[in-house]
Amino acid sequence: MRTSLGSFSSPFTSFRSASSWFEVYAAFSTFMMLLRTAINDLIPHQVRAFIVTKIKALFSGRQNINQVSLQINEIWDGQINQLFQAAQEYLPAQISHSYKSLKVGKLPKHKNIAVAVDGTQEVVDLFQGIKLSWKLVEKSPKSDSDHRDHHPKSSGVGYERKSFTLSFDEKHRDVVMNKYINHVLSTYQDMQTEQKTIKIHSIGGRCWQKSDLTHPASFDSLALEPEQKQAIIDDLNRFLRRKELYKKVGKPWKRGYLLYEPPGTGKSSLIAAIANYLKFDVYDLELSSMFSNSELMRVMRETTNRSIIVIEDIDCNKEVHARPTTKPFSDSDSDFDRKRVKVKPYRFTLSGLLNNMDGLWSSGGEERIIIFTTNHRERIDPALLRPGRMDMHIHLSFLKGKAFRVLASNYLGIEDHSLFEEIDGLLEKLEVTPAVVAEQLMRNEDPEVALEGLVEFLKEKDKESLLRFMNETAD
Repeated sequence: MRTSLGSFSSPFTSFRSASSWFEVYAAFSTFMMLLRTAINDLIPHQVRAFIVTKIKALFSGRQNINQVSLQINEIWDGQINQLFQAAQEYLPAQISHSYKSLKVGKLPKHKNIAVAVDGTQEVVDLFQGIKLSWKLVEKSPKSDSDHRDHHPKSSGVGYERKSFTLSFDEKHRDVVMNKYINHVLSTYQDMQTEQKTIKIHSIGGRCWQKSDLTHPASFDSLALEPEQKQAIIDDLNRFLRRKELYKKVGKPWKRGYLLYEPPGTGKSSLIAAIANYLKFDVYDLELSSMFSNSELMRVMRETTNRSIIVIEDIDCNKEVHARPTTKPFSDSDSDFDRKRVKVKPYRFTLSGLLNNMDGLWSSGGEERIIIFTTNHRERIDPALLRPGRMDMHIHLSFLKGKAFRVLASNYLGIEDHSLFEEIDGLLEKLEVTPAVVAEQLMRNEDPEVALEGLVEFLKEKDKESLLRFMNETAD
């Protein structure tokens, strides 16, 4: 037994010195270098990469078994996925200095550089001690077979479908689903409120295109009679605080306004003032671009909550013109469907518009305002003018004395002047719009010269009006 142990240990007796161990290490290092050189020369790079990938997968496979992945598509059920939008805004704030790949850009009229993640690197977020990995996926669609992803934009040339993949350990599923996702959504909403940039959306092709709403109008700058201005503000405030009341009585949380009377009376400025006051986005809906009721329903569904939908010059659409008087006690809406001349199938119908305002189709959103404008209220079908559709009719009339004071303050920076009384008297007799008077005030920066010019202009208008009246009387 001793002999065998002695013979077993004898090979190691020569390694008792440090120099012996160094010789072995040098020989081994030389061998490994030769082996690596041979591998690099003889085995193609693609093969080596494939082998490395398989080895990594072998050792990491056990960890991936417990990984859960959630796919968050940009489009869900034909609409913009709010969770995707939230992640898109939330993730850049979670990027650390170790993140090596970013998208950056600058939008017109924005002061700050915009930052976004790309698909080359994961973004790691920590929530209640849980590690969550986000990755952006961008790819061109192969087919439109998945109805949840179908969207008009996907038919465009070069359109890329985007999605986020959220990965985490399976044991944290309940926390992620019940708390973390709500955390992302609420953080996004707080960011939107804090950094709110009001957008105006218009139909481009078959989808909404947005840009910043930079119109500076406010209720302070509007040339409206003070009583009318306050009535509008009070009505807006009542609407905002009555969510529970609308729910209680079973009505969609919407409010309809009709702005009517002559061009130049400030309809567009009032819309911008309402948007700036409420911090609501504006959707400018061109009914002339709607080719069917389904098209109208789709674009209405794509509008967001807390928004203003504007339909300008509603009287220019023959579909909403007043119909011949029907029998007493008849239902105007249903009577229309039976008796009116058949509408071409490629146009939307009045019934379709009404359904989107307060019918079954109107239940897709809340806290929305619909504003119609017209220069000829008498042309609009009475079915549209009912309360619940156009709840408040706002008559934007010609300029009078109190509203003129606002224009004088805005354009000339004065609150009072000796010529105000004369101007008030002339405005009471004439039909002059705020736009016309504003143009006169802008012709000179000197308040004295500008007001004298305005007086002369109004006197000339008064003479023309008197001459016209005399000619009509003579005829």
